[in-house]
Amino acid sequence: MTLPSDDPTAEPTLSPEQEEQARQMAHDMAEARQQLLEADVSTVIANHALGIYELAAIHLTQEEPRLDEARLAVDALAELVEGLEGRLGEGEGTLRDALHQARLAFVQRTAQKKAADETAAGPSSNEANDTEANTGADTDEG
Repeated sequence: MTLPSDDPTAEPTLSPEQEEQARQMAHDMAEARQQLLEADVSTVIANHALGIYELAAIHLTQEEPRLDEARLAVDALAELVEGLEGRLGEGEGTLRDALHQARLAFVQRTAQKKAADETAAGPSSNEANDTEANTGADTDEG
């Protein structure tokens, strides 16, 4: 691809190979658009919803889960599934199940992260004081 050096606003000139690639890309995009036109919209939306489910799962299954990102994906899935209830065709039951599983996984991973954070932080100062008081009382009795 070359640009004329004397006119910075001129369109780039494509090589014959680049022109062929551009024609092929335009053809491929036209085919994809036609396939979308022929598909049931509910099927296309269901496929996108399952992609959102997978996005939530990816963020939840990391060693260090990205809970804020997962929450956004789960919330988006919920908006689609619950907001379009009764309009999602034969895939609606699968989408409801996927939403339920995503919510359950989010709750479980949130609880696991909270427990891990509490373990890493050690006992709270109140628990430490209680332990010291009990230990001291045991020693005084002996």
